[in-house]
Amino acid sequence: MNYLSVENLTKSFGDRVIFSDLTFGIDLGQKVAIVAKNGNGKTTLLRCLMELEQYDSGRIVYRNDIRVAFMEQSENLDETHTIMEAVFSHDLPELQVIKKYNQAMREGNETVIHECYDELTELNAWDIEVKVNQILSVLKLDDTSKLIGSLSGGQKKRVALAQVLVAEADFLILDEPTNHLDLDMIEWLEEYLSKSKSTILMVTHDRYFLEVVCDTIFELENKTLYKYKGNFSYYLEKKAERQEQLGSTIEKAKNTFKKELEWIRRQPKARSVKQKARVGNFDEVKKAASQRVDDSEVEIPVKMERLGSKILELHKIGKAYGPKVILDNFTYNFQRKERLGIVGNNGTGKSTFLNVIQGREEVDRGKVVIGETVVFGYYSQELIKVNEDKKVIDVIRDIAEFIPLEKGRQLSAAQFLEKFLFDRKMHYNFVHKLSGGEKRRLKLMTVLMSNPNFLILDEPTNDLDIFVMTVLEDYLRTFEGCLIVVSHDRYFMDKMVDHLFVFEGDGAIKDIIGNYTEYRKQTAVDYKKEKEDSKDGEPVKEVKVTQLSNSSVEEKKKLSFKEKEEFKKIEKEMDSLESEKEILTAKLSDPSISNEDIMNAGNRLAEVVGKLEEISDRWLELSEYV
Repeated sequence: MNYLSVENLTKSFGDRVIFSDLTFGIDLGQKVAIVAKNGNGKTTLLRCLMELEQYDSGRIVYRNDIRVAFMEQSENLDETHTIMEAVFSHDLPELQVIKKYNQAMREGNETVIHECYDELTELNAWDIEVKVNQILSVLKLDDTSKLIGSLSGGQKKRVALAQVLVAEADFLILDEPTNHLDLDMIEWLEEYLSKSKSTILMVTHDRYFLEVVCDTIFELENKTLYKYKGNFSYYLEKKAERQEQLGSTIEKAKNTFKKELEWIRRQPKARSVKQKARVGNFDEVKKAASQRVDDSEVEIPVKMERLGSKILELHKIGKAYGPKVILDNFTYNFQRKERLGIVGNNGTGKSTFLNVIQGREEVDRGKVVIGETVVFGYYSQELIKVNEDKKVIDVIRDIAEFIPLEKGRQLSAAQFLEKFLFDRKMHYNFVHKLSGGEKRRLKLMTVLMSNPNFLILDEPTNDLDIFVMTVLEDYLRTFEGCLIVVSHDRYFMDKMVDHLFVFEGDGAIKDIIGNYTEYRKQTAVDYKKEKEDSKDGEPVKEVKVTQLSNSSVEEKKKLSFKEKEEFKKIEKEMDSLESEKEILTAKLSDPSISNEDIMNAGNRLAEVVGKLEEISDRWLELSEYV
């Protein structure tokens, strides 16, 4: 059963065509995601579908008897309304009775409570009442009497999401539903939408979300829509195949173009009908040969200033805002090539911690020691602060004309912009003409262009598309400095970090070895065991993690000479094994080697990985006292 039919939809702003002749349909029960680079028209397309944006031509038809709910990227809420009034601003009888019932419960009006009880029973709406309360609770919107105008941007985003989810719509259209949600909320929403019977069309950059929730991917590229019937993994596989085929087609077209160009140059001005046909075909060949295959992969071996032996030391620091404790007796020493992820609910002090370690905020007690060679690069959640009438390339050139690379090479500002998917025609655009995501990308580039050796990224993936995130991941993969990431993007965290600080509130921070997925698996196992133990009446065993606060930290002992030598030897061995691991991995990907070589390489790789795991434990143990 078709829910939405779009035919030949075209939209442009002035002389810039956003998309042209888009034709597609969405059927009952489908869960569709639109992916595209920032500025390619994802949000514009959704607004056109909701008739909130005029389009040049085309036809949009919804099935007559369905209810559609739309969550915009920028929440459109009445500032004078309370959370309750905003969330229940639908005309569904069930929701109006639930709103009246909740109001009566708060006021203790027994008469109205009894009336609503009878109405809810008559409408068979008790399930909806439970669902509404669950949504508000998970999104931490318990105090529904608060005015919208008094809420933070993140809270308003959650109100807009709750408003859409409680609408009981047949068709949900969601623009970046995971932005400004913490990780627990994202995982809940992922499960909720996976089980939902609603048809869904969404724009999101959360790759795990795309993997789990969606069964169809639409890619908006070169003003055209490509359809992939599958989840995100399937899309990546088929997109790679499409690009490979396109590359082959372009190569053939280039060869044909050379021959046709020679023929055109040889011809006299007077041509026969047959020749005119060939001339017309020449234009088509030229167009095909001029296409480019988009390849976002980037490797930029930046030559940064070397970090000294002392990087960043935190000695029993404490920080609080009135009764709210952020850090309590916290001690930690950062090491070279540190790759740390920070997670925790909103309001637990993650951003404050980042400001403290950079010296942007004073601690109440303790000491923060920053090494002399440390050059911080800080990407915050704030929008870029530059003159809006500046050109994109001038924003980058104001920081540096060139980035120094290894082996004496350089990367110009223009080349760097192209690496991060700003093509040449965008270099001289004014900043005020950029989309929100493009401005975020430009700000990220200003941070990277300053060539830091200690990079701090606070929610770098918000409003960045999956293509830019892939480029950023490729860049960070070769980054030799220290890295701290605060992000709600689980895919990004899993690829970038090797241990986590979990901010639990009230100054409690735990250091977890492993990435985010490993941490969540362990948390689930521990929770299950806790429930089983509590049923049996046995004491619950604690999770085995490193506790970094709310406890006195023992002074670290010094390594003996023998242990120092052992530590140096292990470091060298780890470097050697890591290099061998990379060589073996590359060998296994080589299609030209024999089966016997593949088997030998696989066996050796298993040995190398096993050895690395074995000596890593001892390295971690000794590194505590270096």
